Amino acid sequence: MAGWSVEDVPELDGRVAVVTGANSGIGYAAARGLARAGARVLLACRSETRGVEARDRLAGEVPGADVEFARLNLADLASVREFASAYPYGRLDLLVNNAGVMALPYGTTADGFETQFGTNHLGHFALTGLLLPTILATPAARVVAVSSTMHALANIDIDDLNSERRYRRWVAYARSKTANLLFVHELARRLAAHGSDVIAAAAHPGYAATNLQAAAPRMAGRRAAERFMQVGKRFFAQSADAGALPTLYAATAPGVAPDSFTGPSLAGWRGSPAPSWRAPWTRDDRASRRLWAASEELTGVTYDALKV
Repeated sequence: MAGWSVEDVPELDGRVAVVTGANSGIGYAAARGLARAGARVLLACRSETRGVEARDRLAGEVPGADVEFARLNLADLASVREFASAYPYGRLDLLVNNAGVMALPYGTTADGFETQFGTNHLGHFALTGLLLPTILATPAARVVAVSSTMHALANIDIDDLNSERRYRRWVAYARSKTANLLFVHELARRLAAHGSDVIAAAAHPGYAATNLQAAAPRMAGRRAAERFMQVGKRFFAQSADAGALPTLYAATAPGVAPDSFTGPSLAGWRGSPAPSWRAPWTRDDRASRRLWAASEELTGVTYDALKV
């Protein structure tokens, strides 16, 4: 794993990858890395304008790339169902659940869920479940959830998943990233129980320069906070390309273990991919089962093929 780079991504000819939130940042860099290795890549993005621009930009940067765009709004379960029902390929080798929002002012999704929990966790939970038959039918497929070291700020509150009692934007973000890890933990357990060769793993980018950090202060009109985030990115963050390496490793490297968590090697901040520390509550079997059951109830998406 030491020194692992985008050049180490194995040949992916004939493989199909879906990357959510692939129009910029970590998602775009990961999609480009997969396309360079020969994968057919579907960019799943909320904005058609930005998604088409990203598709055209990637095609220009990677001559011969097999890349397409499809609209997906993870904050709207109707959009998730539409995307899954229109999925055009007979296989799905790599599902990279990358899209997310961070520390937004309080809001709700189209279905009434708190925006961060609804987008970062429930949207991806529903998407994975709806695409599950195709994933299970693809030999050695992988599902990768992009979490964050910020998960360590808070465990989920199973009795207040939508932060209805009290909303604190960073706590809500941390809980959504904990939910990503609990989802991977339970998905990996269920896959193993059914003897599947599908690998569910997680990754995080460390501190990478993307549009994510400044989005919330911009939405809230907090100009000083937005400038602070921009300065932090300029002087301390690694590039989006470097931040995408843990995701690419989890999605493609040989020997990735189920329920593993990969991040940058230098204190989880920057550097080549390495095993990453995670809070002990993200491997809590009871919590992961309860979150799974709640997620099925809230989304209406059931994982019938993985019942235990």
